Amino acid sequence: MRSFKILPVLISLLWSGGPAAADEGPFLQSLAGTWSGKGTVIMKIGRQPINVSCSLSSTAQAASVVMKGTCRGLLVVTRRISAELNAGSAGYSGIYIGPSGGQSALSGTRRGNAIDLSVRWGKDVNGDRTARMMIQLVGADGLRLRTIDKDLSTGKEVATCDIVLQRN
Repeated sequence: MRSFKILPVLISLLWSGGPAAADEGPFLQSLAGTWSGKGTVIMKIGRQPINVSCSLSSTAQAASVVMKGTCRGLLVVTRRISAELNAGSAGYSGIYIGPSGGQSALSGTRRGNAIDLSVRWGKDVNGDRTARMMIQLVGADGLRLRTIDKDLSTGKEVATCDIVLQRN
């Protein structure tokens, strides 16, 4: 008889994304808002970094966050970027659309004030299809976006994108 009382609770947890998704709500809400800032982007490992200015708008729900923005570099080049992340019992998953317009898969977990994501690029980038991305809340009004890729010729990690934003 007890199992019948537990079953609706289990179904409810599975349907809603599980307890981990509910626990992420306050953190995801802290990422919501409009942001702007500067940083550097390396289009290909071995090339010089490009200084960029970026603006980003982020909306959050209890178990998801959507970030959309633009980055401008070299005075005349503007590129759109976006990420959609969903929190579930197994961590985070979603889609990233980078400056080239291609979709990449994201998956990972939150560690403190940062979401640590594996990136599976939609095409080869710097000789392979994998990298790491960090979305880190810095204090109450700061956000850092960082992508780390491996230099296949040296085996060393390289920050190919490092952007620090402030809440507007």
